[in-house]
Amino acid sequence: MSASMKLQPFRCFAAGVMGLVASCATIPVMGDPAVTVFAQAETVPVGTTNEDAADDPAIWRNNADPASSLIVGTDKKGGLYVYNLSGEQLSFMPAAGLNNVDLVELPDGEVLVAASDRSDLATAHVQLATLDKSSGKLTPTERIEVGSGEGYGICMIAVAADNSITIISAPKNGIIYRTDLALAGEGLATRTLTTVPSQPEGCVIDPRTNTLYIGEEMAGIWAIDLDSGDKRLVASVDNAMLVADVEGLALAPEGDDAGYLIASSQGDNAYAVYALPEYEPVGRFRIAAGSVGSVEETDGIELDTRGFGPQFPAGLFVAQDGINPPRAQNFKLVRWDEIIARLKGSPQN
Repeated sequence: MSASMKLQPFRCFAAGVMGLVASCATIPVMGDPAVTVFAQAETVPVGTTNEDAADDPAIWRNNADPASSLIVGTDKKGGLYVYNLSGEQLSFMPAAGLNNVDLVELPDGEVLVAASDRSDLATAHVQLATLDKSSGKLTPTERIEVGSGEGYGICMIAVAADNSITIISAPKNGIIYRTDLALAGEGLATRTLTTVPSQPEGCVIDPRTNTLYIGEEMAGIWAIDLDSGDKRLVASVDNAMLVADVEGLALAPEGDDAGYLIASSQGDNAYAVYALPEYEPVGRFRIAAGSVGSVEETDGIELDTRGFGPQFPAGLFVAQDGINPPRAQNFKLVRWDEIIARLKGSPQN
């Protein structure tokens, strides 16, 4: 979700001068201070202009040549783009209503892409495609019906021991669906995992702890057991670390259960970082204008902490940019090691 200006609940005050005079003003809420980082690259703009269109990125890492890795990004009015790490467009797959995207590499080397399909507002679907790692071309394969609700958030994890892939769908109605897709032969099973009280979107899975993280836009971040559906709110919208809307989520895993959970605090154009496994606030950062433009009103984010060649030697963070004048929305690429260095050097650490 994006808007030209995020205005939080207003504040009112009164004063008595020759009787009681009341005045109310609506003002934006700003969270805690955030350190500044800069993007090293940006993608070409999406094809849909003058609209809220770009939304969510996914990263495929080329293990043989990390600098030749690829980024898949959604234009929710048009389809899926594939970019290289210089931000150049390699391909486009037209499809209406694809909102969020994720991908996994299968044991045979094939890359499977899944996007939430909201073209049917009553029933959520998942659009599957394969990614050609050499050309960057996407080929649609199957459209899966998930359940009631307008398709919105999506995330997935790699092949499990039973040779299946788990896809999580988070429609706007707050029902969280789990779909298990068998790779060998035919097999597809979808069930309701849990629900959240209001509209969710951001979604990421930590396979180390079997934990699903869901961002409920106006409330905060839920940690959900991927099997039982048991959940707890681990980070609340408090107008300090998190300012609504809570949008994209990403993970930086370290060891068995440590690392970081990152969330787009869209309401004040920042990103909140929490230390795992206890969800302790680490700090916040913003992407300012440098060699490429600044970033505002971010929907989707993605992170891979491995090396991606000389430009991104210790991790790649990708953020959707909701305000990119005079051009259409796009995605910005930032060095993860620089983000962590700035956070660790900030006064609150």
